[in-house]
Amino acid sequence: MPRFVTHLEGAIDGQRLDAEQLHTLHNDRPIWVRYDLRGVGRSLTKDVLKQRPETLWRYRELLPYHHEEQIVSLGERMSPLLACPKLGARLGLRNLSIKDESQLPTGSFKSRGLTMAITMARHFGVKRVALPTAGNAGGAAAAYAARAGMECFVFMPEDTPVINQLECKLYGAHTYRVNGLINDCGRLVREGKSAMDWFDLSTLKEPYRIEGKKTMGLELAEQCGWKLPDVILYPTGGGTGLIGMWKAFQELRELGWLESGTMPRLVAVQSSGCAPIVRAFEQGERFAQPFSNASTVASGIRVPAAVGDFMILDAIRASRGRAVAVDETRIRHWLQLAVASEGIPVCPEAAACVGAAEMLAADGWIGESERVVIFNTGAVQKYVEAMHSDLPTIDCTKPVDWEAIQSQTSI
Repeated sequence: MPRFVTHLEGAIDGQRLDAEQLHTLHNDRPIWVRYDLRGVGRSLTKDVLKQRPETLWRYRELLPYHHEEQIVSLGERMSPLLACPKLGARLGLRNLSIKDESQLPTGSFKSRGLTMAITMARHFGVKRVALPTAGNAGGAAAAYAARAGMECFVFMPEDTPVINQLECKLYGAHTYRVNGLINDCGRLVREGKSAMDWFDLSTLKEPYRIEGKKTMGLELAEQCGWKLPDVILYPTGGGTGLIGMWKAFQELRELGWLESGTMPRLVAVQSSGCAPIVRAFEQGERFAQPFSNASTVASGIRVPAAVGDFMILDAIRASRGRAVAVDETRIRHWLQLAVASEGIPVCPEAAACVGAAEMLAADGWIGESERVVIFNTGAVQKYVEAMHSDLPTIDCTKPVDWEAIQSQTSI
């Protein structure tokens, strides 16, 4: 299989690095994978792409793996882009869609990054991996490590959603709850490296999760007929997905595949309970200071300090986008609104994006007729703690008051 990776590159200083060596960080910052895009353009066309199965791996010329038989996969198919007219009407947006990542194998967008990271780790002979997680990354890492026959260690805050805790254990990972935040879990992974000889699979601490997440942008461009939407709202914790999508769009533009020169405005969405990127954006800073006392029901965006902070902020500003924080107390409201309006199992992180869309539409930053895409990064079924449980009860020993029930219906 032709492979077009030319080298790796330090994101902080542009230094060229050997793609045939196992890397973590460079100067304590993330690493890019770079490609011979002219060679990709000679080998791959849109017509060729149409003939391939609708999986993540259809974009193989723009991915880093070496051989097809090396792939560690659970069947990653393209996630659907679903029109949301009813929710859009509630928000004042006529062209709203949700890209539903909950339909990926492990129930979240983390499947994309971890299938690629574990595939490349196995290529380099890694036998044991470890990572901190605030939610879905742990389950995805555990699943793909099990598929690859690797040993996996997962460290998570003790208030991580219970489904995430249970799935890690079920997949066979050595799973530990930590009485702290995700940055405390990350410290444990760093401290245990010499004693345990594990590879650090943390967000952006190896080059290949970005490449897996990049496929969200490649898919979105293809699903939109190679004409990108006007605005993309993305829940932002560690930011790998937003960074990866922006990288995808840059590569597609260099290939000449995009029908319009206009790039989407990226909106990084955080909660008022944890908004380090928003604070740095508003202050005009390139690097974000750690956010104290971080707390949000949207556990996936509870990241007080992101190692790729400057990459997130660079992408937002280059796209003429924004970083916005929504009211933490209203996330459950937007969750109920989105799920009930469209039947899509929107997670709390995506619900925060619904709130951001409402806010930005109300102040005119998003036009009513603009094409807007929200990424649903995971399945709401994994967040039982975020669901309302005040269900009415019926006493089956007494007559049912059907008039009272009818009065609550909308028909």
